[in-house]
Amino acid sequence: MKCIARAVALPVFGLLAFQAQASEVTPVQKVIQLLEGMLAKGKDEKHGEQVQFAAYKQFCDDTSVDKKRAIEEAAEHIGMLKADIAKYTSDAARLTEEIAGHDEDISVWNGDHKAATSVREIEKSDYEALHKDYSESVDALQRASAVLKKMAHNRPQASLAQVSALQSLKLIPAEAKKAIDIFLQNGQEPEGLEVSAPEADGYE
Repeated sequence: MKCIARAVALPVFGLLAFQAQASEVTPVQKVIQLLEGMLAKGKDEKHGEQVQFAAYKQFCDDTSVDKKRAIEEAAEHIGMLKADIAKYTSDAARLTEEIAGHDEDISVWNGDHKAATSVREIEKSDYEALHKDYSESVDALQRASAVLKKMAHNRPQASLAQVSALQSLKLIPAEAKKAIDIFLQNGQEPEGLEVSAPEADGYE
């Protein structure tokens, strides 16, 4: 009986041991499982990075287009500004020359103005002196004419002295002085006194 039980138990125990060994995972299989998990995770991360890189690439492409356009516009604007600078530099040089010419003209005109002013002052002084002499001569002639008109007989010495004083005036013409001298010698009114005084030059 015991032998039969042993014969039956041994196969059962062997089957159970074989099933237990079959259900256990070997280290190699465990490594393979880990590698497969890492591969799947790597593929997921790679896909995520590809999506992120595509987004970054699209951003860079769009930004590059905008920046290239901005650079081209800036380069065109710089060219225009350089042309303006060249023009303004040329204008400044031309205006500097014109200013120098105007300064020289102003200096010459100031010198001419001072010289003309000096000449006008001298001419004014000469005119005033000449006007004074003519005024004195005209006054003396008027007084002498009045004295001569009142003389119908022997003339007093004082009146003759007034007539004689006319000969000392510088502006009395030589003919008039000669007539006055004849008058004083003969005591008669000469015709020469009817000669009018010379016309004075006008002040310019």
